[in-house]
Amino acid sequence: MSKSVKLGGCLKQFVEDNGILVPIDFSELTFVPRRVFYVTGVPAGDERGQHAHYETQQLLICLQGKISVHLYDGYKTETIVMGQHESVFVDKMIWDSQTYETGEDIMLSLCSTEHDKEDYIEDIDEFEKLVKEIT
Repeated sequence: MSKSVKLGGCLKQFVEDNGILVPIDFSELTFVPRRVFYVTGVPAGDERGQHAHYETQQLLICLQGKISVHLYDGYKTETIVMGQHESVFVDKMIWDSQTYETGEDIMLSLCSTEHDKEDYIEDIDEFEKLVKEIT
């Protein structure tokens, strides 16, 4: 997989008798979050995402359930299965999609940029052409 794809890994967890605290330390990110959103209510087996960004970097976090994150750098594909409290870093110019496995999944996304429709690459053929031009 491309060196630009890094795993976020498991988030720190503080487990106590009355619950679990999972802090997200922004100082550990490679970017300052400018946008946060979450996705829920996706039927089991459905896939979302299916795009890349010119500039946006994201940290995807599984808050609940199990989510398969599919990463494609234009040459190689990798799938990472996130369980609860696990995360995946998605760099700019990485095509990604997520398959929501249980139907009860919740994914949180921390983004390096504000929403800009012009930052999205939604055609896989265009993405592959762009990758070949810059590498």
